[in-house]
Formats: sequence, structure tokens, C-alpha cells
Amino acid sequence: MNKWKIAFFALAGTILFAIILVVYLATKPVDDVNLTKSSESDATEGNVLVVQTTTKEFESISKKFLKDAAKGSPLPIDFSVGDDIQLKSKLTVFYTEIPITMNFEPIVDESGNITLKQTGMNVGLLNIPPETTMKIMKDTVEFPSWITVNPNKAEIYVDLSRINIASGSRVRAKELDLANDKILLEIIVPAE
Repeated sequence: MNKWKIAFFALAGTILFAIILVVYLATKPVDDVNLTKSSESDATEGNVLVVQTTTKEFESISKKFLKDAAKGSPLPIDFSVGDDIQLKSKLTVFYTEIPITMNFEPIVDESGNITLKQTGMNVGLLNIPPETTMKIMKDTVEFPSWITVNPNKAEIYVDLSRINIASGSRVRAKELDLANDKILLEIIVPAE
């Protein structure tokens, strides 16, 4: 057999194997994510200050905390807060950038943390399941320790109780009414 035929079939087999491997890893089920919830007593000790803000101010504050948590490395994800929370990113596949947009509805839990429940998604013109996109995001983006991506439930958990602000103070969400541009946050300042 001609050596060029052997080289061609070897290269074609390698490319086919690489494509199958990428598809397998992208569609492989993800292990369940364990969320460590903070204890209620830790979050309520101290003086409570209630702050009302708008969606644009909340977006600006959130970006500042994410930037500080990333320690100078650029985050490959941008987000905006409007009637919902929208994450935008780009996925590079075979030297082609594919835009990804995910929409989330924020839900405040009883301990004042936020669960972002996915409500919509666009991946260029591709039809990819939300769990797969969130798995790719979880594997490729290094989020701060207080953000947990759970692809199986198509949600992102933001543990506000683990964010340290000045002098050991903590923040807790009270109400996120994005449609009416009303966001209430509680700042817990430790008692002396």
C-alpha cells in the first residue's frame, strides 16, 4: 500500500477520534454538585443595614466583586442585569468563535443567597442542551469559590454569605425584583 494512503487514513482516523472525544466529553453526564449552605446563625449576628439599589447599580457592584475575585485575570464571561440576568461568552471551536447567551431568573433563598435558574439559551445557530453548555462553562471558567455551577439542574448558586466585605461584614439578598428595578440587600456588620 502506498505510504500516502496510510498517512491519509491515519490523519483521518486521528481527526475522527478527536471529534468523537470532544462530543463524548461535552455530553458526558456531570456529577451532582454539593452546595455548602452557611448556617443561619453566622449570617444574622450583628447590626443589619438594608440597602435598596437598582439593576444597573447591582450589575456594577457584582462586576466589581467578580473582578476582585478573579485577581486580575480576565473573565471570559460578561453579564448584564435587566428584566433577567444574562450571561454572554464565546466558545472557540476549530478556530471559530461561537457566541453563547444564557438567561437566568434570580431566586432568593431563605438564607439570603441567590440561585440563578436558567430560562433561555442561544448558542449561535446550534441546538445544544442547556446542561451541556453549563458543563462546558463549569469546566472552562474558573469562578470564585462562592459561585457554584450545577449543570444537572441548569442553575448557578451564588453564596453571598461567603463574600467578605470590609471589616468582616457580610451581604445577604432580601429581594430581587428585576422587573420593577428594585433590589434589596442586607449588610450585616458584626457587633463589637
